[in-house]
Amino acid sequence: MAINSRQVQTQAQQQVQTLSPQQILAVKLLELPTVELEERIHSELLDNPALEEGKEPSEQVDDHEDDYTTDEDGEPTSGEYEEDLSLGDYRTEDDIPDYKLQENNRSKGETPEEIPFSDNVSFYETLKEQLDMQELTPEEKQLGEYLIGSLDDDGLLRKTTDALIDELAIYQGISTTPEQLEHVLSIIQDFDPAGIGARSLQECLLLQIKRKENSPLKQIEYDIISKCCDDFTKKNKDKILQKLNITEEQYNAAVAELTKLNPRPGSSMGETIGKNLQQIIPDFIVETEEDGTINLSLNNRNIPELRLSREFTEMLDEHTRNKANQSKESKNAMMFLKQKVDAAQGFINAVKQRQQTLLSTMQAIIDLQRPFFLDGDESSLRPMILKDVAERAKLDISTISRVSNSKYVQTNFGIYPLKFFFSDGYVTESGEELSVREIKQFLKECIAKENKDKPYTDDELADMLKEKGYPIARRTVAKYRQQLNIPVARLRR
Repeated sequence: MAINSRQVQTQAQQQVQTLSPQQILAVKLLELPTVELEERIHSELLDNPALEEGKEPSEQVDDHEDDYTTDEDGEPTSGEYEEDLSLGDYRTEDDIPDYKLQENNRSKGETPEEIPFSDNVSFYETLKEQLDMQELTPEEKQLGEYLIGSLDDDGLLRKTTDALIDELAIYQGISTTPEQLEHVLSIIQDFDPAGIGARSLQECLLLQIKRKENSPLKQIEYDIISKCCDDFTKKNKDKILQKLNITEEQYNAAVAELTKLNPRPGSSMGETIGKNLQQIIPDFIVETEEDGTINLSLNNRNIPELRLSREFTEMLDEHTRNKANQSKESKNAMMFLKQKVDAAQGFINAVKQRQQTLLSTMQAIIDLQRPFFLDGDESSLRPMILKDVAERAKLDISTISRVSNSKYVQTNFGIYPLKFFFSDGYVTESGEELSVREIKQFLKECIAKENKDKPYTDDELADMLKEKGYPIARRTVAKYRQQLNIPVARLRR
């Protein structure tokens, strides 16, 4: 039986909620950390002539306008911060934005100190200098530069030969063969540090062993890595002894030397060091006084004050008053002025809203984790999720997520990412609520005290946790162990 099909066109009405341009701008600014906000503001100052930095001579500055202070009960002791995000009639003679972005997190008399950035020669430049000292053809030099640029941060080459040949042909317009590529790669593998340019961990270790002076022990090391690499990484000593027909003393001596090799030769080079020394700029300053008072302020560093251009607003007023006698050019000019002034005021309001949201979120975290901010003890941290902060700050969960994603806070006990204060919780048999962080800390202590000849299995660790009153299953123990970067029992011997 044939089935007839036909297309039917219908109309349906539905309501869809979309974000306005102002809301999108506020969300984007909210996600930016302090350093990136500086760059965004300076970029906006360059793009929009209606936006200026500086303050009016008659403007009164309150040095504590961005501060939140709480007493021992966690209640704010300063006045409530009121904001007006309307884009109403802001073009008046008294138009001076009340939002301040000046730096105000230092004590009186204290001068700012510049922290110098470390000057490191990049990973690429270090290897390229060695490449320039080689006698190569122009084509080989091009291949060498591309191979160096293809190395990862560990100094290893993760791409296959075929993939590299395709990339060279597509992006560089260079046609080469696997043999030519292998030849240039072998030259790079002779560079310092030893192991650079290897395509696997095994090859990386073998390249380092080859540079050692000849000795019976060197040959054993080479045989272990070349013939028993999998067994070596899994610590299957008995299989290695049987395959290579060596004594346990020879094996132990070789392993002692192998553990001195660097599986990540690129980590000793400039660019990676620079990444490891990357400066963290806190977004919040939380200071705890001796009497238990906690002061919160935004770390606005060198962000300038923002205001509308008086010249632009005056020109817009003049065009508005003469609206009846305007030419087409004057109308276009008025439209341009209005767009720029509206954009400038919208940007000021978005930054203003960002400040209030950040302060509200951080204040809620302080209230929920007050014991930690008083004594700095990690065990004082209570279980806290995004929903808890959202309910206390009276904000949406997605907003809290954006704030906590890439922000840092400076406390009396160090600098922490906001994510540090969030953790799930468990309820013990006695009804006590425990933080996952506390459970992980106990797990770490158990493994640190174990007998290395007979380490605890995940089942044994789960039993120990249950005896302590933590209702944790074996698979949960395995998950926490992996999050702590602790290997399985067999690899901890």
